[in-house]
Formats: sequence, structure tokens, C-alpha cells
Amino acid sequence: MNHIFDWVFAQYDDVPLHLTVLEIIAVVFGFLSVLYSKRENILVYPTGIISTAIFVYILWVYGLLGDMLINAYYFSMSIYGWYFWTRKVDATHFIPVTRTTTGEKKWSVILFILTVGFVFGIYGLFNRLDSWTSYADTVTTAIFFVGMWLMARKKLENWTYWIIGDLISVPLYMYKGLVFTSLQYALFTVIAIFGYLAWKKNLNRSPETLLR
Repeated sequence: MNHIFDWVFAQYDDVPLHLTVLEIIAVVFGFLSVLYSKRENILVYPTGIISTAIFVYILWVYGLLGDMLINAYYFSMSIYGWYFWTRKVDATHFIPVTRTTTGEKKWSVILFILTVGFVFGIYGLFNRLDSWTSYADTVTTAIFFVGMWLMARKKLENWTYWIIGDLISVPLYMYKGLVFTSLQYALFTVIAIFGYLAWKKNLNRSPETLLR
């Protein structure tokens, strides 16, 4: 067990202490955000905003542009989702979980393609297309962009995108040396599976409260 801890913390030997502390804080709030999302709790957004704001800074320092763009987008979509989730269908009920419409499926494909093109352009502009991780970043960025948009609109299928993206991110972040973040995505994968099942159970049911 000591060898495992030694290996984990060895990844942070040359990392400033404040960045390590910030990463842990961001991971904790990110974990809380996913848990709140599973429960359809509006606190998914304030906790998510804190986590993504910290990660934008950390990933900017690391020079991980694709990952930074993901979190900057999460930040903006969290504001949109916060607004959308608090809309009411009547005097006492909020927007329910629904399935993705045909139109939204088309927009999902368009958003995925546009995101891939945009991230490739950014990586090319900064000469970052020099590693396989850059191409993996591009794919995961596109997957998460679509997933976040669908989550903000309370669509059941958002969890499918999270599961796929999380499974890719676990080994990817481990390879990059962000061990705590990799472990976070492993937990996210499990929560996303349960999140899908929980949202499917509540499909088309308009909640009376967003704090539960």
C-alpha cells in the first residue's frame, strides 16, 4: 500500500503546493457536483462553477488547452443550466427530465463536429498537435461539450456521453500525471451509471423542489 501512495505523490514532486491543494479542492467540488446532478439537485451548478473555475486556472498553468476549454465551457453552461433548471412548467413544478428530441440529436452531432474542428484549430494554432493525447483531448472535449449541453437541458441521454467521456479520461489523466483527477473520473463513471438509472426512473416527472 505504501508503494501505491509513494507512486501517487511522486507525481507531484515538482508541482507547487498551491496547485496540488487547488486540484484537490476542485476534485472535491467536482465530485459533489456530479452527486447533486444525479439527484437533480440545483446545487449541481454552484458546486460545479467552483470546480470548473479552479480547473480552468490549473489547466492553463499545465498548458492543457483542450481540458481548459472543457472547463471554461462547463463554467458558462453551468450558468445556463442553473437558469434552465429553475424554470417552471406551472406554479409548483419545475422542468422535468425528458429524452432528447430529434432536433436536439441533430444539434448534438453539429456541436460535436464543431467542437472537434474548434479544438483542432486551437491546438494547431499553439503547435500542440504533437502527441496522441492532443487527439484524445479533442475527442473527449467534444463528448463532454455535448454531454454538458444535454445535462443543462435535463436530457436523460447526457449520462451516456458522461460515461463514455469518463471512461476515456481515467487513463488519459493518469498518463498526464494528474492522479487525483484520474481517480475523480473513475468515480464519475460509477456515479454516471447510477445517474442514468436515477434520471430514467424520474423521466417526465416534474419535481416540486430542486433541493433534495
